[in-house]
Amino acid sequence: MDEATLAVTSIDPNPVNDLILVVDDDEELCALICDYLERMGYRTRRAGNGPQMWQQLDESVDLVVLDLMLPGEDGLSLCRRLRHQGNLPVIMISAMGASAERILGLEMGADDYLCKPFDPRELLARVRAVRRRGDQAGEPLRIEEESERRIADWRLDLRGRRLHSPQGAVFDLARSDFLVLKALSETPNRIISRDELSRQAFGRDHLPSDRAIDVCISRLRHYLEDNARRPRLIRTVRNEGYLLELV
Repeated sequence: MDEATLAVTSIDPNPVNDLILVVDDDEELCALICDYLERMGYRTRRAGNGPQMWQQLDESVDLVVLDLMLPGEDGLSLCRRLRHQGNLPVIMISAMGASAERILGLEMGADDYLCKPFDPRELLARVRAVRRRGDQAGEPLRIEEESERRIADWRLDLRGRRLHSPQGAVFDLARSDFLVLKALSETPNRIISRDELSRQAFGRDHLPSDRAIDVCISRLRHYLEDNARRPRLIRTVRNEGYLLELV
């Protein structure tokens, strides 16, 4: 991302007014990201490390753009702590583009991951997709619609995005995990392709090297105590996708 790229981008005539917290110790890049997002109709705040992030964070923040490499506590640890506290959307950014780093970021609960350097329009598209998924997941249900769904002995709370275990434990699901499980539970015993699950959870088609859906499935199996080697609920169908097997 550079000033020349940002300069040619027109101002969005329809401000959305969402508040985005950008956490990156590169002050110049952070300023460029915030300037671009503000011209696209967003409000922004900046932070250069974990303590500054916590100072800037309150209930008015709608999304966090979080750098992986930060001084002191790194972005992965901060993402994990954010996820333990709630479902605030997080897009991780990093110059480390290896698949292992992307997978680790998603495993920590990030909603999406973007490698530096990136086109600001791609960041904008990712922000819009994550916010759109969040709005859809949090839409109030009509009275006639179900508020929860049974998955074997488990209950999926469709209003609060929570998974309730038979023993009474409650898990707050990341948006992507919730949307994947919701999609699987809508048509149990039917194979759903990775492409479809990726569109449901991330708003984009699945790429051959993209393991985001596999990471979601891994986390869901962990919650559901579903042995990955011999799963009894979420089955992998090789070269086709996944299915939720319910009797």
